[in-house]
Amino acid sequence: MKANKKQLKQNRAFIFFGILFAANVAMAATDQAAQEQLLRARVKLLEQNSDHSAHLQPVDKSLEFHGVFYGYLPCKDCSGIKTTLSLKQNNNYLLVTQPAKESSKEFYEKGKYSWDLKSNSVVLTSRNDATTRQYRIKDEGTLILLSSDGAQIRQDQAENYTLRRSDTVKSREVHIH
Repeated sequence: MKANKKQLKQNRAFIFFGILFAANVAMAATDQAAQEQLLRARVKLLEQNSDHSAHLQPVDKSLEFHGVFYGYLPCKDCSGIKTTLSLKQNNNYLLVTQPAKESSKEFYEKGKYSWDLKSNSVVLTSRNDATTRQYRIKDEGTLILLSSDGAQIRQDQAENYTLRRSDTVKSREVHIH
């Protein structure tokens, strides 16, 4: 009889804990479903009240135009000038040039650049001697050097004065610093 009572107590405890566990699992599942439903409702409400059109297009187009541009520019005394122009944030630039001659050294120029929206150009102002250079923006990956007075190079010569952004051309030669 004692064995039966002991067995009966064990069965009751087992049933009690089984019911308690099942209730907790059911309540947890119900709570989770309620939380998910509340989260979906909150997201839907926020989407209805938000106007995303303000940040679809950048306010300042110049913020899109950073990068490294490179090319070979014509030279009277050599076969070309290897040129790398890095337009950085905060309107800083680094211009590295190297004449295509045996054992020629690189020349570095740092400064600030600005955008001239009327002429669709980038104006570089050197930090050292305040000289300026201008490049016409052909497209987001191409700059064409302008003459010292800001005039455009003849159309048939423009390709010789072109710098291309490094991520728009597959093969490239860059300066190693």
